[in-house]
Amino acid sequence: MHDEQETPPAPAARERPPIFALPENTADGGGHTAADYSLSARTQERIADGVPANTRQWAAFTAWCAENGRISLPATAHTLAEYTSRLCEAGQAPASIEQAVAAVRTMHRLAGHAGRPATESARLALRAYKRQRAESGARSQREAPPITIDVLRAMVSACDLDTPIGRRDRLLLVLGLALMGRRSELVALQRDDVREVADGLEVSIRTSKTDKDSTGETIAIPRGSHPLTDPVAAWRDWLTVLDQAGQPDGRLLRRINRHGRIGPSLGADAVNVIVRDLAVRAGVPYAHTVTAHSLRAGGATVAYAAGVPVAVIAQHGRWAPASPVVLRYIRAVDRWRDNAMRNVGL
Repeated sequence: MHDEQETPPAPAARERPPIFALPENTADGGGHTAADYSLSARTQERIADGVPANTRQWAAFTAWCAENGRISLPATAHTLAEYTSRLCEAGQAPASIEQAVAAVRTMHRLAGHAGRPATESARLALRAYKRQRAESGARSQREAPPITIDVLRAMVSACDLDTPIGRRDRLLLVLGLALMGRRSELVALQRDDVREVADGLEVSIRTSKTDKDSTGETIAIPRGSHPLTDPVAAWRDWLTVLDQAGQPDGRLLRRINRHGRIGPSLGADAVNVIVRDLAVRAGVPYAHTVTAHSLRAGGATVAYAAGVPVAVIAQHGRWAPASPVVLRYIRAVDRWRDNAMRNVGL
């Protein structure tokens, strides 16, 4: 049984750097003044919160520009290329550098600088960096291995279902795979976001990475056929724990201390710790590389292997319809199912 440490107090919020600047030609002949192109600090903060995945990368870029006497908005193609090269020199993963470049482009677009800065030079620098890493023997970014149904059952078997922690962890595992859930989605679930219906469970995802307007979506999860991994059984068992602890509402997944006392909501980082710990205890191959994303990847992988259409998988997992991530999971299945060497008699 694993226990969770108390969460240290969050550090004080750091002041965000200015995100948007005045366009170059405010005197446009239409009577506009500088006031027409200004944004209050609160408005800038709200706009930044509308693209949370980009704010950290953008803050790093603006800080680097300030340190090096460069203008961050609008930035030149030379500035973006130089920044990309510095990230390469720092040894950052290519995927992280690509995210940084995309963040800079996104913030320029939101500020009205469409098409700026040009990225050709930056991407050429990144391409050379990728080639250098490959030639030097550096590993490409290793993706979290998908958790299959057999592995899921082994991990659930490692849970002590006679304890509150074991029942919570079982629900976390089963919901994570069946929802193809992101960590942020799982920890954000309220108790009343999940309800039992005739065919299984209906889970309301209030917002997600691809739901930019937070319209929400309801995901249907059918009843299971195995007692260990039946989503309905796992949900009922955990609700019994919450009811006995006098927790009729609030977050669904909670912290639990070493004495079995129910605490506040579970953090996203704790989800990774729980999943990896259970993989180790279950003896899963390459358990040290397993993360919470392994549940999401596993859901897509086992669904495709069972013949579910790609479009249905993408919709269920709240991916964009043409997401390259889903296609990677599909290729992982196809390279074994449609392998050229499968029936050659080796």
